[in-house]
Amino acid sequence: MRGVSITEPGDADVLQVGEVDAPTAGPGQVVVEMVAAGVNRADVMQRLGHYPPPKGASPLPGLEVSGTIREVGPDVTGWSVGDEVCALVDGGGYAEQVLVPAAQLLPVPQGVSLVEAAGLPEVACTVWSNVFMTANLQPGETFLVHGGSSGIGTMAIQLATAAGARVAVTAGSRAKLDVCRDLGAEVLVNYKEADFVEEVRTATDGHGADVVLDLMGAKYLPRNVDVLATSGRLVVIGLMGGRTGELDLGKLLSKRAAVIATSLRARPAAEKAAIVAAVREHVWPLIEDGAVRPIVQGTHPLAAAADAHRELEASGHIGKILLTA
Repeated sequence: MRGVSITEPGDADVLQVGEVDAPTAGPGQVVVEMVAAGVNRADVMQRLGHYPPPKGASPLPGLEVSGTIREVGPDVTGWSVGDEVCALVDGGGYAEQVLVPAAQLLPVPQGVSLVEAAGLPEVACTVWSNVFMTANLQPGETFLVHGGSSGIGTMAIQLATAAGARVAVTAGSRAKLDVCRDLGAEVLVNYKEADFVEEVRTATDGHGADVVLDLMGAKYLPRNVDVLATSGRLVVIGLMGGRTGELDLGKLLSKRAAVIATSLRARPAAEKAAIVAAVREHVWPLIEDGAVRPIVQGTHPLAAAADAHRELEASGHIGKILLTA
């Protein structure tokens, strides 16, 4: 079968399409015939050599896919060959056939195409696990998400709005902020022109943000602590702005606030299964009701994975970028 390999750490050109071994379903696993796969920052980090796959996972990039079940392994119940699904995977999504733990499968939501469904598992699981299961965002609270027009950001805005929170976002252009507003964000900050700390404080009469979802890491750490409300929760899920920063513990103590750093890919299988089950219970009904929808910038064929990575790294996109078989 065809798959995309990383020949060595480097720029997008190290992504090479060629023949790779096809997977076989073992106990508790299925093989999915890939129709589409999501392209994520984690894939870029893996390509650069900074985010190796977990032990036992495929060395191929790709953390979410959609398609049809081709093979069902022993001890798998509730799924059959031919079922249309999407899935959170540990790796290997950039291939024509993908090995998936059955506990990380999701049905394609009603009203969503099979291709679009590939853009749902990673963002839905990331946002639900971090913003709701970990940070416990509540109705009426203020939620700040950085990179509001990204795949994570567009999902976070919609889910927080549906939960009754007030949403603030940062983004780098008026066009991106307009999309965020249309999805439900109320406080819109162009980070190139304004200070998000001042803007959020002003919009909340000095209260600040109860929950912050951050992909930047070190670059935003001091200001994220500044913008936190009393008892606020900062959740760091990315390091685009560096990994080593200065943390003012005095400010954190005075606010009785928390800084939490998490990742999804490295979690144990049981935790991922619990997150996927929670997403199916809480997020899928919102998608099927039309309150939440996948935001897809566009698609590239599997053979053009390098072009998809270049587009992602240029940061001009809104929502998700997908590969198609």
